Amino acid sequence: MVAVPDNQAAGASRARLLRLGAMALGLLLFIYVARSVGPQKLGETLVTGLTQGAMIALVALGYTMVYGVLKLINFAHSEVFMMGAYVGVFVLGAIGIANPLLSFVCTIVVAIIGSSLLGITVERIAYRPLRGRGRGALVRVTPLVTALGVSVLLQNAAQLFFSARYRSYPQLITGSMDIPGVGPVGKSRVIILVVAVLVMIGLELIVKKTWFGKAMRALSSNEEAARLMGVRTSWVISSTFALGSSLAAVGAVLFCIDQSSVYPTMGTAIGTRAFVAAVLGGIGSIPGAMLGGLLLGVLGELVKLSSYSGSIDAPVFVVLIAVLLVRPAGLLGSNRAEKV
Repeated sequence: MVAVPDNQAAGASRARLLRLGAMALGLLLFIYVARSVGPQKLGETLVTGLTQGAMIALVALGYTMVYGVLKLINFAHSEVFMMGAYVGVFVLGAIGIANPLLSFVCTIVVAIIGSSLLGITVERIAYRPLRGRGRGALVRVTPLVTALGVSVLLQNAAQLFFSARYRSYPQLITGSMDIPGVGPVGKSRVIILVVAVLVMIGLELIVKKTWFGKAMRALSSNEEAARLMGVRTSWVISSTFALGSSLAAVGAVLFCIDQSSVYPTMGTAIGTRAFVAAVLGGIGSIPGAMLGGLLLGVLGELVKLSSYSGSIDAPVFVVLIAVLLVRPAGLLGSNRAEKV
């Protein structure tokens, strides 16, 4: 039998107490909001929050997948999201909305193709030449600085080619539907939530059931061992960038259809929240990114019901700090020893 050090046991006990305290505080906050606004308003807020959270989760998945494979925070991912939104608005302008369903599907498909090609291009031009080069801290710092540079480059390229003016998406989905216990909810939000959940389920199946998913997990665990086992690491990494960029494109189209215009700096706000969601859930954990996105979406909508509605991001970062103090690896992340 292996004895557990007293300080380790005390730390685990303290973490459990903090988790229970956080859960109790969250439950009390939920009850307070429910009594303040009423069950119908609360139900509508939860649906809106889940919709918002699902779109954040789609973007957060791109961050966490790239980090899981390369241990790289791809800050250019938020600009891939922005470019996907631009592709969508141009496609809708070209084909019109005479058939809303066909326009919706075509917009998402073309946005996925455009964002995937952009993601692969960024990986091959900006990140691949740096892979395995440098020593010590430079192995991590150089790609990180490069990611920031690519982000600024794409943002300025969008301003140069598309101008800084706002472009609005046409109303593809109109009307509302009654949900028992909630009341009328816009059809667009219901469809967006369903599409986002289906996409996330599909991603989970890809990661768990396909050869590509197994190769991606092997590469995340040990790149050298994966290469020796015959895994084409460069192809897997490029495909991971393509898949993450595709998710960002889906999130961008859904986000703009629901509530936003397209402009060159739109990726900054959603990218920040998506990165926070990935860290909150556990960077590198796909279920963690999904959970983190949904939690942030619901939390943001609940904050709007309070007197702090003008500062939605502040409570989000407070929650992030609180969670990381208790679980530095995030809600569903795991601490791994790393050889140095």
